[in-house]
Parts: sequence; structure tokens; C-alpha cells
Amino acid sequence: MQKLRFLLAVILVTAGHAFAQSVSTSGFEKAALPVIYLPEDLSVHFVSPEPIQYVDISTKAVIGDLPVKNILRLRRRADSLRTASLAVDAVLTIVGEKFIAQYRLVFAAEGTSLPVRSDIEILPADTRPLDYPGTNLSRPQLQQYSVALLGQKPDKHLEHSKAYGLRANLGHVYTLGDYIFLDISFENETRLKYDIDELRFKIEDKKVTKATTIQTLEIKPDFVLFDISFFKKHYRNIFVFKKFTFPGNKLLTVELSEKQLSGRTITLKVPYQDILDADIIPVP
Repeated sequence: MQKLRFLLAVILVTAGHAFAQSVSTSGFEKAALPVIYLPEDLSVHFVSPEPIQYVDISTKAVIGDLPVKNILRLRRRADSLRTASLAVDAVLTIVGEKFIAQYRLVFAAEGTSLPVRSDIEILPADTRPLDYPGTNLSRPQLQQYSVALLGQKPDKHLEHSKAYGLRANLGHVYTLGDYIFLDISFENETRLKYDIDELRFKIEDKKVTKATTIQTLEIKPDFVLFDISFFKKHYRNIFVFKKFTFPGNKLLTVELSEKQLSGRTITLKVPYQDILDADIIPVP
């Protein structure tokens, strides 16, 4: 998949002598922030443990983008190499899902012996925790819990269905905070590889009569542990949703469809009682 590259929308702040002496919003003096030296002909990459949500660079002489969602790339503007003073001293702010980190950016002249690094790992010691409204778990946390749940094999399946040599199983339902974790697996009993077209989750009426207007609400997971396009014999994954509810006369249906024109489709029906009986994930 082609890398998504986009220029960050950066709030530009005029950096003057008075700002250089000011105190940052974190409560620390600017002089106390970790120093990152920017050379003339080298990009500097910040590697975040979480997807980056926001970036602020307090100078127009530096530009940045996100080659991938957890890497920030900075470089000096071409015109700044000719006109910018080597005394440029700016503040970089990086905000992840659950943290904020700040650094001092200082221009390094060519040939100097300053410690220049091309990649910087954002360490916990350089961050402060954040608590966004409505955000309980970061993506690394969701991944950590999902991997742990994958290691627990169910004694029996809560729900299952069969069709076209396929079997769909609901292994476990877990809950933690505002999230629901569904452990779902598929078995292919045929010799034909299964190329996945779509895996959809819908809340539908439990019973449909001819006089009833069918009402369907599709919901999408907030996090999926594995992203695969096909499987030969076995496929198991953890799907994480923000907590949802639906009345007892409806079902959560999981529909897996194949890419071929006459592709095989299998549907797994999950009653609301399975959601209500979800086990709580133990938090150490």
C-alpha cells in the first residue's frame, strides 16, 4: 500500500527573543527541553509509540510531514539554508493518543561537531500523559490486550454457523472500559483458498416478516488485530468496538464474503445476551 504522505497543518508561532526566555505550556522552561539539532542536508525522524495526532512547530524555517502515522519527519526549508540565522531556536510539540512531548529545535551548521541524530525515539521520560475525553485506550494498549486475548483458547464456542464448507465461530466476548472485544474465527474445510472480500458487522432484526421493513445498522470496529486478505484453513482475529447496545429483538450479524463472482458467504449471528455476558479483561 502506498504510503500516505501529507503535509501537517502546523500552527506557526513567531519565535522572538522574548519567547526564548518564556516558560512553555508544560510548565518547564524552554531551556530545560531536550535539544534536537537540525543539520542543513539531513531529515530528522521522530518515532512515536502511538499514532501522532497533532504537531506544532514554532518557526517557519522548519517543515514536517508524516510518512506513516507514527513517524514525524522534519527538515529545514530550502530557503532557510540561505536566509535563516544559525541562532534559530524553536519548540517542537508532538501529541499522541495519550501523551504530549516537547523538544527544542536548534539549527546545526555544516561541519560542526554537534550531536546530530537522524532518528529520535520518543521516550516516556520526555513525555507527559494526556487524557482525551472519550479516549480510554490507545492503539498500543488495544493491540496489547488483543494479543493477550488471542492466547486464550475458548473451551467452547458461544455461537457458530456453517455454510459452503466454512464454519464461523464466536469464541469469547470481553469488555474493558468503553470497549467490547470479539474473538471470532473461521474454518475452511474445503481445498479452495478463501479470498476475503468484506467482513461486515450489522445490527439487524431477529425475525423478519413480509410486512416488516428491514432495518439494518452497520457498525465498524475501532481496532482489528490482524489485517489479512485471504486464508487457507484457519482465520482468527480480535475485533474491538466502542461499547454499543441494541434491543433484544435484534441480532449482531457477522458476515464474511468472498471476492469471486459466485463467492461463498457465511453469516454468524450473535444475540445481545452474549454481549451482556461478556467477561471483564483483568487489568494488572
